[in-house]
Amino acid sequence: MRVIGAKGENVGVITIEEALHLAQEAELDLVEVAPNSDPPVCRVMDFGKFIYERAKKDKEAKRAQTKIEVKEIRLRPKTNDHHRDLKVRDARRWLEVGMKVKVRIRFRGREISYPEIALTDLKSIADELSDIAIVEQAPGLEGRTMLMVLAPGKAPKKK
Repeated sequence: MRVIGAKGENVGVITIEEALHLAQEAELDLVEVAPNSDPPVCRVMDFGKFIYERAKKDKEAKRAQTKIEVKEIRLRPKTNDHHRDLKVRDARRWLEVGMKVKVRIRFRGREISYPEIALTDLKSIADELSDIAIVEQAPGLEGRTMLMVLAPGKAPKKK
């Protein structure tokens, strides 16, 4: 196996026993770094410190990720214009900070017979928000609801 020393120097290809002896002399651990290479690569290091630093890097990477939240506004085909405008204003605010918005129109009773009413509602909402949003999922009927997903179109502002 190929061994890398405690200070990062290349020791070379040696047997397992020699590598273990080298690690014991340095009072460190022998850690297999690349098992799939030919020959396998091992490193003489403090294993506890290695695990700690790897966990620290993972935590930093997780913190740097941006989590996209999905908000939802629910309407009905008979929702009046004022109430719909309030909901659209909320959606605009969410889109500006970088969240996705689901617009769901729920049908009750015989309202399902007229899906074109909901379709025109969803298209008008998409037109109102077209300056800051793009339609990620076109309006579609799923059971007794019609759904559309809007995503922020431009670079979102920071919170």
